[in-house]
Amino acid sequence: MSTPQSPAAAAVEDRLFAALAVLRVIVLANAVGLNIYRYETFEGHLDAAVCVAVMIVWSGIATWAYRSPRRRTAPLLVVDLALAVGLLLATYWIKGPEFRTTMPSSWIVAALLAWAIHYRLRGGLVAGVVLAAADLSLRADLRNSDYGNAFLLILSGTIVGYLCASLQQMAVEREVAERAAAAAEERARLARVVHDGVLQVLALVQRRGRELGGAAAELGELAGEQERELRRLIRVQDSTTGTASTVDLTSELAKLEALPGVTVSTPGVPVLLRGAVASELVAAVRACLDNVQRHVGEGAPAWVLLQASPTSVEVSVRDDGPGIPAGRLAAAAEDGRLGVAESIQGRIAALGGTAELSTGSFGTEWEFTVPRTLGSAT
Repeated sequence: MSTPQSPAAAAVEDRLFAALAVLRVIVLANAVGLNIYRYETFEGHLDAAVCVAVMIVWSGIATWAYRSPRRRTAPLLVVDLALAVGLLLATYWIKGPEFRTTMPSSWIVAALLAWAIHYRLRGGLVAGVVLAAADLSLRADLRNSDYGNAFLLILSGTIVGYLCASLQQMAVEREVAERAAAAAEERARLARVVHDGVLQVLALVQRRGRELGGAAAELGELAGEQERELRRLIRVQDSTTGTASTVDLTSELAKLEALPGVTVSTPGVPVLLRGAVASELVAAVRACLDNVQRHVGEGAPAWVLLQASPTSVEVSVRDDGPGIPAGRLAAAAEDGRLGVAESIQGRIAALGGTAELSTGSFGTEWEFTVPRTLGSAT
């Protein structure tokens, strides 16, 4: 009846059985207390003591057995249900034909829920029907309350089984969705990393080859083919993950002043961010500075400004070049060139931030805003 489970579904079942272990203690205490209170009314005192002892011992064994998924096999669940049915049937001989409540009382719920958790809707239905039939078979005269109790056993087993299946299904779907989202984010990250190096060189070789003509044009064509092939390969997920350590964004940005023409202005106090967040933010700034060197000129002046508030960090990168021609970024995106879309905007979007571009005859300015609630170490 059971089927192989994904790790997410197995984790849900583990938690449900952990909750059942607590419930088993509660219903055991209730059943033992009721039987002690009514002990003088029993016809078979020794038999009643044996039944109570069985409930106590089996509750301990079942709590231990259900703790491990490897022990949750059909024999264990069958024995659990069989003991519940056996104690129900023993009520007739211990309490006599005029009994009102059964010996195990609510203790049988533990076996019912174990079947519902492990075998889900069908298991809850089967266990509910078996226990209801055993209970009703003892009654000489069926009262409305007897029928109601039997109906509740079947209904509760079915509902709990359905809910357990739904929880497991949601856990599996969430696991799949998270894996797909992580893969998509990693592909985008890898695409940005590759764009910053290899793809830029291949694009340059292809463009210069066409300009030079002759043998260089053939070399440029080969570079173009390799560029397209590499763009396909970057869809493969990389297993490398960013660091989670805390770093000072102020000092990381200050290192950029080693680049020709770059001036960095930062607060006089550390701005702490998680390493992975700071690394992506600095990489986006580097991509902006690379564009300044490539399109404005080697050693062209550029200014980096960092501002921090309790809720966010703001970084601006500005140059005094000719600006970006209208429609150039849109045309690049339509041609499939990653460029600004991934190396700059994609990085900031992945951090939950915003990237705003201002460009014209005055130059080009990028303004990045990243929330500190996602990037701070706290």
